[in-house]
Amino acid sequence: MLSRGSTYGIMRPDDANVAGNVHGGTILKMIEEAGAIISTRHCNSQNGERCVAALARVERTDFLSPMCIGEVAHVSAEITYTSKHSVEVQVHVMSENILTGTKKLTNKATLWYVPLSLKNVDKVLEVPPIVYSRQELEEEGRKRYEAQKLQRMETTWRNGDMVQPVANPEPNTVSYSQSSLIHLVGPSDCTLHGFVHGGVTMKLMDEVAGIVAARHCKTNIVTASVDAINFHDKIRKGCVVTISGRMTFTSNKSMEIEVLVDADPVVDNSQKRYRAASAFFTYVSLNQEGKPLPVPQLVPETEDEKKRFEDGKGRYVQMKAKRQGHTEPQP
Repeated sequence: MLSRGSTYGIMRPDDANVAGNVHGGTILKMIEEAGAIISTRHCNSQNGERCVAALARVERTDFLSPMCIGEVAHVSAEITYTSKHSVEVQVHVMSENILTGTKKLTNKATLWYVPLSLKNVDKVLEVPPIVYSRQELEEEGRKRYEAQKLQRMETTWRNGDMVQPVANPEPNTVSYSQSSLIHLVGPSDCTLHGFVHGGVTMKLMDEVAGIVAARHCKTNIVTASVDAINFHDKIRKGCVVTISGRMTFTSNKSMEIEVLVDADPVVDNSQKRYRAASAFFTYVSLNQEGKPLPVPQLVPETEDEKKRFEDGKGRYVQMKAKRQGHTEPQP
């Protein structure tokens, strides 16, 4: 029997944008909280050194349907694979209109956690294995584990990249909409063991990505999807984090925004500023009726911006082909 758990909460005005749509970051935070609870519970299910599960990666997440103020979010989590040092958790989010009883699926997400010792949070412990109802479930999980491990290694090239301000940028350029948020990590952002909840980081990332999207198109915007979020290192209490976002690609009706999270341990002179997390967010522009609007086309200026645009176009074409049931983009 695989481990399962669920949580729920009612969506309030401070969870949503001015149009009443719940922020993608709010939903991501709920997803991570459910994943953290179930994986920490599982990793402490046997006698041994006590630990807390820390988020290492979130696979691509699509926002299938908007959630609104007043609806109840039902978040269910299930452990679907364990390796020696990591736990895969799959999470589903349903929204419920409590006046009509109507329910709909809004999100599906796959998260990976690692157990960190309470005595030394830099020490990764072993994960108790789960019992699979069928052998093929273990084989499928192992394939997912190997794939995400390889993809995490391939993201390290972005670790030295920075978002630099530009004076007097032109509209529709990368510089015009790029944004940054600086946040001092306090106790309310952290686990009891002094490092930031993954859900807190994702919520801040979504907030910055939303600002970039709104600046670019100047309309109501909502999160459509989030590419894999990789957590390269823990962020500790007392750090100053800089969350930077920049537009990388636009299609006719969507915007891709790269978000980079850098941590500066200001109270520890022995450690330099480092890249803590990175991801691509996709947003869409909506009219007052909630229908998609055309997006102003991005104007890349530098060679780096043009390269990022082409890379984003490649991701867009690949994902579009995948949605249409093809394994490879069609000519």
